[in-house]
Amino acid sequence: MGVSTQKRLLLVHAHPDDETINNGITMTKYAQEGAKVTLVTCTRGEEGEVLIESLANLASSRDDKLGEHREVELKNAMEHLGIDDFRFLGAPNKKWRDSGMIGTAQNERSDVFWQANIDEAAQELVNVILETRPHVLITYDEFGGYGHPDHIKANQVAMRAADMAADQGWKISKIYWNTMPRSVIQDGIEKMKEVGSSFFGAESVDDLPFAKPDELVTSVIRATEYVPQKLAAMKAHETQISVDGPFFALSNNLGLSIWGDEYYTLVRGEKSEPFDSDGRELDLFAGIKL
Repeated sequence: MGVSTQKRLLLVHAHPDDETINNGITMTKYAQEGAKVTLVTCTRGEEGEVLIESLANLASSRDDKLGEHREVELKNAMEHLGIDDFRFLGAPNKKWRDSGMIGTAQNERSDVFWQANIDEAAQELVNVILETRPHVLITYDEFGGYGHPDHIKANQVAMRAADMAADQGWKISKIYWNTMPRSVIQDGIEKMKEVGSSFFGAESVDDLPFAKPDELVTSVIRATEYVPQKLAAMKAHETQISVDGPFFALSNNLGLSIWGDEYYTLVRGEKSEPFDSDGRELDLFAGIKL
């Protein structure tokens, strides 16, 4: 398939593991169909928790080597998803550090992503855009899904880069933000309660900031046949996702759809058929002339 007719998808994420949780199905589906999939990760997740006791020394409060370990986790996850183009923003010459949460000492460091100059970081992404010429871009909403500063910054940088790239010769046809409809989250909460477990400790959908009104969902990718690849990729992020935790409990209690359906809000470009019964797009490349 020539580059002129190949579908090309770019994803911009904050930390290793965000891509698999949000878009693992979408990434592997399009890759398997012959699309060029490029992942840009903005930080190495140095401030993440370490869920494996034997690796606790990697934490930023101890040896501060978690970022290096998460690079390996990301590589392993991408092997499961069949993605060969994944990079860190600004690498190899520059890497921004995980910012931690607002109000923490880590967030005030000059080298963290939250403190990055928007245009400087965006130009690093523009370089990738002009190289790969994506038709579709996926990132977070303005709130970063749940308010993490690196997620918010990733949205700001991605949207700014899209504008800058258009001025420099490549306009991205469609831009999507990850979303999770309230109805899906509420269903998850109820089903987990039925088996005596909890959905991330939430009693109600109102307790979860990443749950969005259903009417914001414009598009959905449904491909349960790729759930095994997504779950394997999630397990590859071993320091961040526990196989005994709520993520994998969902697999048993909610069936494949909880992992096989990934939801989006189209923020630039036009919705195009095919649509499902709720009027949601079923193909992120629909309507794009390659």
